[in-house]
Amino acid sequence: MAHLIEQFSDGTAAFVSAQQSAWHRLGTVTTQALTAEDAMRLAALDGWNVRLVGLQATELTAEGATLLDVPNHRASVRTHPKTGRPETLGVVGPDYTPVQNEEHAEFLNYLVDESGAHFETAGSLRGGRQVFLTMKLPQSMTIGQSDKVDLYIAAFNSHDGSSAFRIVVTPVRVVCANTLRAGLRNAKSSYTVRHTSGARGRIAEARQALGLTFKYAEEFERAAQRMLDAEMTTPMLRSVVEQLWPVANGDSTRKKNNQLTRWNTIRMLFEHADTQAGIRGTAWAGYNAITEYANHVAPARGATSELKSAARAERVITGTADEVMERAFRLVTV
Repeated sequence: MAHLIEQFSDGTAAFVSAQQSAWHRLGTVTTQALTAEDAMRLAALDGWNVRLVGLQATELTAEGATLLDVPNHRASVRTHPKTGRPETLGVVGPDYTPVQNEEHAEFLNYLVDESGAHFETAGSLRGGRQVFLTMKLPQSMTIGQSDKVDLYIAAFNSHDGSSAFRIVVTPVRVVCANTLRAGLRNAKSSYTVRHTSGARGRIAEARQALGLTFKYAEEFERAAQRMLDAEMTTPMLRSVVEQLWPVANGDSTRKKNNQLTRWNTIRMLFEHADTQAGIRGTAWAGYNAITEYANHVAPARGATSELKSAARAERVITGTADEVMERAFRLVTV
């Protein structure tokens, strides 16, 4: 399947969304705000009991099979949420320490008490190898008179050693559910915890560090307002796009054609798209045209339009376009 949301044999998917989600309404959509317990249960994330199991290699010889210990690696194993059977998720090193899904939710649940946020989405990707939970903060920002931007906290964890436990702050522009990651100099938008024996303590530290979330929101709102007040012409936007996706004279014709197609699409968004109504001709509109392209319009794999749409939604959840959006912010902000 083209998208990465975990699918089960009974036809269900490991994804839940509260009400009408800014995360593209994948999977089960509830009619009320989610608690941590709701999110874990409805997204089939509870009771995994991720643990480490010793590995052995099998050598086949004429005399038979010989089992060899693999001392420096272990298998990460979960209890499958539907079958109850053990299932291998990946091979990890000797220092790896699992962070359970329940700990993941407990960390975000703490933020509910602290900030009034509620769970928005939860799910499992790549057959349980990665999981995510997102929360919507009660604060929202209004850029200018009417351009509303909501603020989310998303936490990502892997059970196969492929990535650390990561928390990010993600503004979402309501008019097009457009995720906006900004490269602000003086405010953190992410916090990373490696899977080591001190991981649980570091998660506790992250609770303190996430006080910076509100500083991030304040700085983002000020920067967005400055962009709204600054004029941007089509040639100015093209200069930014060419810096984000540079093409040299010696590059292939295909790469040059792709670059031209990309630019024409971004220009159309900037000059004509309904999502830019009310902000057109500003640096804020230019930044949004780039991020809208990166999140929702850039080519995605899939044999059908439905699978392509799911792949684009996956791109938002996994943060594939974050680097482009942060670079765009640094180039456009004034």
